[in-house]
Order: sequence, then structure tokens, then C-alpha cells
Amino acid sequence: MKYFCLASVSLVFVSILNVSCSKETVETNQETERSMRVVEVDPSYFIPEALVGKILKEERTLSDGSKALCYVIQTNSKPIEHAMGPWAPKTITDGKEAGGIWFDDGEVYDVDGPFVKNVAKFYNDPEWKLYNDDGTVRVTDTVEAFEAAARPDVDPRYNNYVVEGQPEWVADKVTTYVIPVTPIFREEPLVFGGGGPGGPPRPDALNAHSHHGGEAHSHHHGPPRGGASRVGQGGIGLAFNGVNFDPPAPVHAILAAHTLAPFDDAGGHINPHEGYHYHAATGHTKEIAQTDGHAPMIGYALDGFGLYAHRDEEGEAATDLDECGGHTDTTRGYHYHVGSAGSNQIIRAFRGVPGTVSVKE
Repeated sequence: MKYFCLASVSLVFVSILNVSCSKETVETNQETERSMRVVEVDPSYFIPEALVGKILKEERTLSDGSKALCYVIQTNSKPIEHAMGPWAPKTITDGKEAGGIWFDDGEVYDVDGPFVKNVAKFYNDPEWKLYNDDGTVRVTDTVEAFEAAARPDVDPRYNNYVVEGQPEWVADKVTTYVIPVTPIFREEPLVFGGGGPGGPPRPDALNAHSHHGGEAHSHHHGPPRGGASRVGQGGIGLAFNGVNFDPPAPVHAILAAHTLAPFDDAGGHINPHEGYHYHAATGHTKEIAQTDGHAPMIGYALDGFGLYAHRDEEGEAATDLDECGGHTDTTRGYHYHVGSAGSNQIIRAFRGVPGTVSVKE
């Protein structure tokens, strides 16, 4: 009987030991897997001539309120690989070289004169007429007109206008990006402010977003109020030329006012408060080729994970992306692949803890 009790105690002890070792093994494997996903940011990839001053390395506060060693990058959002614009053709007979592009239902369309002329048919809405009787296109050609049209509550005087901002109108803005040196991988994604990417933003989010963005673009974009589940309202990443990658443009809000806000061939346009920024990656910016045929690298997301082009060297798009638009390999760790040009989507959500963006007028 005594022997039986001793054996029972021994079995219990061994079971506890096995459970403990198993738990430690699982935790170790998870930590190893997590570390394999993390590749530090390389600041040398950014084009020095596109930056305002040198990149600094400082302890800063991230969007969730935590502190981390970060790179602090300042830019004027002026690409040096390509010109900004054009966006709007001047007449309804102008060719595609006179205008930019527009996204609709995943496709990219040239905003040439005939597109402007036929937009009522395109959207099956007779209320559209973006041109005058003499064939000239109605374009916001002054700062005042641009600012009145590029806001959530579009000034009724600028309904049926092509909304176009000029680089010189936002030339003095300096944008500061704070990006963690070592990305912090999260199992749960962080969804962008504005109701999530890919669909119409919530009405209360329009003031913090894109073409019809409001005052939020002139302020610091730090921890979201009421939690950290929705972030990225002021930007989601940075191209190597110092230009911001934005969340999806609020196309539904733009169209609701019978306005059109074209992007240039590089996928960018101008906001009154944040300046020039991209809503698509179309191959016009600096790329870092990969030796294994993988899609080239084009920048960093605000959480420090790399941004890579939509298609690889063979023209194929990745098919195993997660809900954020990323996946992991042994060379690049966890990284994102940007959406196709017509998707109006750079990435779907943050996999890591993002830093912050602030704009100084």
C-alpha cells in the first residue's frame, strides 16, 4: 500500500514536470517563431536628398502609448523620382497625358478628357457634369477653391468639380514619422481608423482621412482615444522617397458630392493639410530588388515591417497573405505586399504596433 502511494506521487510529479516542460517548450517555440518574423528597419534605404535633415534614433512613444527605440524621419513629401501630377485634363478632348488616374471597383482608369465628359454614363448618374459648355473642365484652380472642395462638407459651389491641389500650395509642410527600429509583432491586427480599409469610411472618420481629410492632418497622430484597436488615420507607411502612404481614399464621400479627385500616375494626390501622398504603389518610386525573384521592397509601414510591391519578378501576386496583407519568409521576416493599384489599398491593417505621424504647417 505504501509502495502504491509512493508510485502515485511519483506519477503525479512526472506529469506536472511534463506539463511544465511542454508549456516552456511551446512558449520557447512561439518566441523563436516571433523573433524570426522580425527584421529591423534599415534607414539607409531612404533617399537622403528626399529627407529634411538626418534620420535620428531616439526613444519615442508609439501609438499604443508604449515607448520604444525609434527612427525619427522628417520629410517634405516631395518625390524626387517623378513629377507630381498631372491630375485633371483641361478640356474634354485632352488625351491621357493631360490627366491622372482613377480607381473604381479594383480597376484603374485614365482621367483623360473623354473620361471626364462621360463620367455621368460611367456612374449612371445624370447629375454629373464636370465641364463647362465650351468643353473646358471645371477644376479647382485656386487655393481657396481647393480647400473649399477638399473637405468633408464640400462647399456646394464646387459640386461637379475635379478637385486638384498644386504642390506649391503645400510646399512648407514638414511631416515627422516615428517608426520603431525593431517591429513589435502582434497576433491580433490593428485596424485603421475610419471603419477599416477597403470600404467607405465612417462619417466621423472623414476628418482624419485622405482627400476629404479635415483638420486632423495638421495635428499629431498618436494613441487613438478609447483604445488602440483603430490606428493609422494620419498615414500607414513611408516610401523610400519620403512620401506618405495613406489609408484608402474615401472614394464614396468624394463621389457623393459629384467631385472627382484624381491620382497622378504614381498613385498620389494632394491634401490641403498633409500635402502630397500615395494611395497606390504603381512602380514610380525607388525599389530595392530581391535576389530571389521576390517582389521588390518599396518602403516601410509605420509599424516597421517592410512594404513590398504587389507582384514578384514573374508578375505573380502573393496568394497566402493574412488579414493585414502580409506574410513571413526566412529572408524578409514578416512583411507586407501592397494591394494592386486599383484596389485603393496599400495594406489592410497593422500587424505590428505602429509609431506616429505629425504634420507641421
